[in-house]
Amino acid sequence: MNRRAVISLLGGAAATSAAWPRARAQQPAMPVVGLLHPATPEGYAHIVAALRQGLSETGYVEGRNLAIEFRWGEDHFDRLPALAADLVRRRVAVIVAGSISGATAAQAATTTIPIVFSGGTDPIKAGLVASFNRPGGNVTGLLQFNDSLLTKRLEMMRELVPKASVIGSLIDPRTASAATRLAAVQGAAGAVGQQLRVLNVTSQEQFEEIFATAKREQIGALLVSNGTVFTNARERLVALAARYAIPTSYEYREFVTAGGLLSYGANHTDEYRQVGVYAGRILKGEKPADMPVIQTTKFELAINLKTAKALGLSVPPTLLATADEVIE
Repeated sequence: MNRRAVISLLGGAAATSAAWPRARAQQPAMPVVGLLHPATPEGYAHIVAALRQGLSETGYVEGRNLAIEFRWGEDHFDRLPALAADLVRRRVAVIVAGSISGATAAQAATTTIPIVFSGGTDPIKAGLVASFNRPGGNVTGLLQFNDSLLTKRLEMMRELVPKASVIGSLIDPRTASAATRLAAVQGAAGAVGQQLRVLNVTSQEQFEEIFATAKREQIGALLVSNGTVFTNARERLVALAARYAIPTSYEYREFVTAGGLLSYGANHTDEYRQVGVYAGRILKGEKPADMPVIQTTKFELAINLKTAKALGLSVPPTLLATADEVIE
C-alpha cells in the first residue's frame, strides 16, 4: 500500500470516528409515557401491568424502547394540576390519565401532548372531546358506563337481600362523576321504590365510622361506587363489610376476589390494556383527534359464594346462571 493510500485510509477512519458521536446524538430519544393517576400505586398494580401489556402489544416495552413516568396523586385530587404540569415539563410523548379529573388537569396543562383517559364520566360533557367518533383535539380514551349500571346493581342487591328496607350508597363527592352517580343511584332507587341512604366518603379513615353508621341505622345492604378512595384499600373495605355483616356490592371483580360479596361492571384490567394499546398507536403516529373514544359494552358479574354463606345469604339461581365468575 502506497503512502497516499495509507493517508486516505486513516483519514476515512478518523472521519467515521468523528461522525459516530454525532450519529448517536441524532438518534431519537426513547419515548416517555406519563401515567397521571389520583390514587396510590399500591391499589393499582394490576392496572399498571395491564397498561404495560397494551403497550407491548403495539411493540413498546418499558426499559427497551419506552420509559414510563408515574405521577400518583396519593388520593389528593388537588395535586393533579401540578402533577400534570410536571409531566408536560418532562416533555412526555403521551399522558395516560386514570380518571376524568386527571384528564381535565392534563388538558388544562397542554393542548399539544396527546392524552388518553380512562373514566366513567361523559367526556363530551366534561369538555374533553367534541364527539365520541371524532374527538377533534389532543384527547381520546375509554369511557366506562358504570353510572348506567347502578340500576342493575341495585336490582341485584334487592334480589340477593330482599329484606333490606334501606340500601346505602357509598360515593366519593370529590370525583368528577360524583354528581352523575348520585343522580343515577337516586333515580334507580326511585324507579323501584327503594329507600336509599347516601353516605359520602372522602378518606379511608371514614370507613369504620361509615360501617358503624350503616349498622346502627339498620341499612340492609351497600353499593360502593367507583373511586380511588375505595380501590386504594379494597381489602380493608371488604374486611369491614364482613366484620359488620353488611352485604356489599362493588363495581370491579378485584373486590370479589379479595372476599367481597358481588361485583358488576366492566373489566378494569382489560380497560387499561386497551388504553395501553391506544397510547402505543399514538406513539406510532396516530392522532387522538381521529381515534374514537372506546365505549365499554361488556360487563361482568362476579359472586363470592363463600362470602354469601358467611352472611347467611342464599344466592338466587337467576344470579348464579348469569354470573361470569363464581368464587367458591
